[in-house]
Amino acid sequence: MLEELRISGLGVIESATLELGPGLTVITGETGAGKTMVVTALGLLLGGRADSGAVRVGSRSARVEGSVHVAALPHVVEAVEAAGGEVEESQVIFARNLTAEGRSKAFVGGAAVPVSRLAEVTEPLVAVHGQADQHRLLQPRAQRDALDSYAGETVAALLADYRALHSDLLKTERELAEVVATARERAREADLLRFGLGEIQAVTPEPGEDDALAEEERRLGHADTLRTAAESAREVLSSDDGQPDALAAVAAARTLLEGVRDHDPAAGELADRVAEITYLLSDVAADVAGYATSLDTDPARLAAVSERRAALTALTRKYGESVTEVLAWAEASAARLADLDDTDDQITRLGERRRELRARLGPAAETLSRARAEAALRLSTELTGELDLLAMPHAVLEVVVRQTVTADGLEVGDRHLRFGSSGVDEVEFLLTANTGSEPRPLHKGASGGELSRVMLALEVALAGTSPVPTFVFDEVDSGVGGKAAVEVGRRLARLAATAQVLVVTHLPQVAAYADRHVLVEKASDGSVTTSGLTVLDPAGRERELSRMLAGMEDSATALAHARELLAAAGQSS
Repeated sequence: MLEELRISGLGVIESATLELGPGLTVITGETGAGKTMVVTALGLLLGGRADSGAVRVGSRSARVEGSVHVAALPHVVEAVEAAGGEVEESQVIFARNLTAEGRSKAFVGGAAVPVSRLAEVTEPLVAVHGQADQHRLLQPRAQRDALDSYAGETVAALLADYRALHSDLLKTERELAEVVATARERAREADLLRFGLGEIQAVTPEPGEDDALAEEERRLGHADTLRTAAESAREVLSSDDGQPDALAAVAAARTLLEGVRDHDPAAGELADRVAEITYLLSDVAADVAGYATSLDTDPARLAAVSERRAALTALTRKYGESVTEVLAWAEASAARLADLDDTDDQITRLGERRRELRARLGPAAETLSRARAEAALRLSTELTGELDLLAMPHAVLEVVVRQTVTADGLEVGDRHLRFGSSGVDEVEFLLTANTGSEPRPLHKGASGGELSRVMLALEVALAGTSPVPTFVFDEVDSGVGGKAAVEVGRRLARLAATAQVLVVTHLPQVAAYADRHVLVEKASDGSVTTSGLTVLDPAGRERELSRMLAGMEDSATALAHARELLAAAGQSS
């Protein structure tokens, strides 16, 4: 429940605090006194569009704060905490700042949040209804939503099941359309991949083969030079012609050191080390000789290696920087080709999936439609009864659920019906205002006053199913007067028995039913401050009602009429 509303710098309101309570609170005042600014402030708290023109002239910014008691609203507490805000003693402060430059900031429980998050958290708390909502009620979608809200959990569950199937169907149809539309492109892509894979398969490269062949080609191209160097090195190490060589020189050194081994152990150690060098030189000389012998100078092998390298280079020029990348491309392309070659089967599978979903969607739509039709009968009866109580005794409001047959529609029973995300139903409210007249759609057959009463009747009917704890009505009684105005007040009082109701009104017949009557008055400078928001006592209520009745607060006749209104309201409540 909304307990307090603080407004500063908004429209004509300089700074004001409005304390609220349970039951029916009416807000009245002279035209232009700022009554509607209260509703504007609530709209900002609900995440509504911020208009910098609403900032009071001369003020740098406007601020709206609302204190809400959430002890009985655990889902709101969870939403506040999820937004990073705090709940203190079962109260949450929601706030909205708006600068004259058009910048807006929102706060939930002290935490700064995006405006969209503020709207999400506050949406379950307050339902605001103004004359714009009456016009929205003229739209078929709004009428269907109203029926679904009245039908409650039964229709909500059926609608959720239907929408899940409908969403799957749309996704499947998008995928099918994409595959069919791109079939030619996919065929061209498959041909290109198939050609590339054929080129690679013809060469059959091995991982790392390009590096190995490059090394072999270098070796074959310099085989004569390498052999000459190896043979010369072998001759230096171990000569076949008796020429001085490294082995002979080292052997001589070893002989000299061995000759003095007995004179000094150190000389013996040196002789052993020279012996090790002798063995190593002998092994190296043998390896060098083997290397010289192994060198292949076969021109045919060199040509074969060069040809193989040219084939690999042709692949790396197209499919990767190296043979390893070429093989990786081939692996990925083979997988892609398998997917592309599956196009026909994919089209078949998606077509079958679409037929399956449509076959399931039809019965789901039929069940939803049947539940809506049953709820429409109940709602028609209840709304007609409410209109009788709202001084429209001969009016009949019929909630009609119909479907449109179309050749390419959803098969439901033995018909093909136009369908969408909300089912196959079109909901329309038909009003028969007087006995003998034809039922007509609201946008054609309802006057402003009649539409106001239909809106109120609908809200009363939905009150039992709506979890919203606070309702705000901004002059929805426009166009209503006389006995009908008394009945509007009575119905609002009835709604206030189960919810907090705030009403901005110009009708004394409505204001008479208030549990709390707030008067908005401008100061001499044209502004509204806290002192200009007054909760009226009984005497004050009589004076305000007399002003609303006759435009004069001290008229004895108007005061008497005001007392009569208050007495009648007290007796009927």
